[in-house]
Amino acid sequence: MRIIDDIRARHAELARIRRDIHAHPELAFDEHRTSELVARHLEALGIETHRGIGKTGVVGVIRAGTSQRAIGLRADMDALPITERNTFDHRSRHAGRMHACGHDGHTTMLLGAAEYLARNRKFDGTVVLIFQPAEEGEGGAPAMLADGLLDKFPFDMVFGMHNWPGLPVGTFGVFPGPVMASSDQWEIDIRGRGAHAAMPHQGLDPIVAGAALVQSLQHLITRTRDPLEPAVVSVTQFHAGEAYNAIPDRAALMGTVRALSHEERDRIEAAMGRVATGIATAHGVEVEYRYRRGYPPTINDVTATDICEKAAALTAGGAAVLSNLRPSMGAEDFAYFAQERPGCYVWIGNGPGKGGCTLHNPHYDFNDEALSIGASYWVNLVETALPCK
Repeated sequence: MRIIDDIRARHAELARIRRDIHAHPELAFDEHRTSELVARHLEALGIETHRGIGKTGVVGVIRAGTSQRAIGLRADMDALPITERNTFDHRSRHAGRMHACGHDGHTTMLLGAAEYLARNRKFDGTVVLIFQPAEEGEGGAPAMLADGLLDKFPFDMVFGMHNWPGLPVGTFGVFPGPVMASSDQWEIDIRGRGAHAAMPHQGLDPIVAGAALVQSLQHLITRTRDPLEPAVVSVTQFHAGEAYNAIPDRAALMGTVRALSHEERDRIEAAMGRVATGIATAHGVEVEYRYRRGYPPTINDVTATDICEKAAALTAGGAAVLSNLRPSMGAEDFAYFAQERPGCYVWIGNGPGKGGCTLHNPHYDFNDEALSIGASYWVNLVETALPCK
């Protein structure tokens, strides 16, 4: 394992920074303290620093040599609206907010790499450090893109990394193709006709229609698609009725769709509309179907993935680079960057996840043992992607 000595020597300071960020979690587009911490740290290193990209995003630029090549390295900064249940000293000081996904660690690893790169510059080209707000469902990546990220700080490839509970510390998950799913929301409003529950023939029951709709939506996954093409349609809310003895006139279903390809996403959206219309006709009710697209699938580019595999092998050894993992049906807004430039998103081991130390869990905590490993990986990636002549 090649953990860079200068980074290893700074491990205690990296852990201090990470725990400070953990203790002061901030939600989407409200990462003012965190972004200021990041910006001041970069400026103290003499790195060209830009604030306010995508509201609370920060961008640092490090140049070396004469090459026009450039790459982007991205870390996310926001926390989640979760009440922390941990009791250690660096637990959240703000009720209802928590770094339950490890963005405190992601930010710190990139800061550790920035420090080394700024002082050594053993590469030829430009490194764009992207400290992104609002990954947790609010779309910080498209906000940074809309704010001119690529025009102001152009790069040829982009790379991201996320800690992964269940993978041993010192391992990496790296593979081409789909790595994270899309995340869309849908709503179906059903309008029937209310009636006394003892006289159902006088009404048009939206609950029965809704129940049929729930079953039919599951058939989209089990009977109308290629079983080797992963996708999920989940009904997560069913609202109807106010009295035990009255059939309501309305019902509402809501849920999410996950897919690993753009094509499957398109197919499911269209198929759900057809099913909703068919159920409405069969039950004599009316429906209104709304489908809202969220994050697209994260799809790793082959060339970018090859660079990541080499960097991970340099960092942890070839046996620690796991290329046979299955994609996650979770979503990531790094996907927006990867749609604009060839990119690769890797997983870094966070340990076994015992005692609730899993993503989005109130007992989660980033594993500080991974800090030096992740920072070294970033440096090895830069030196692999932008080698000196």
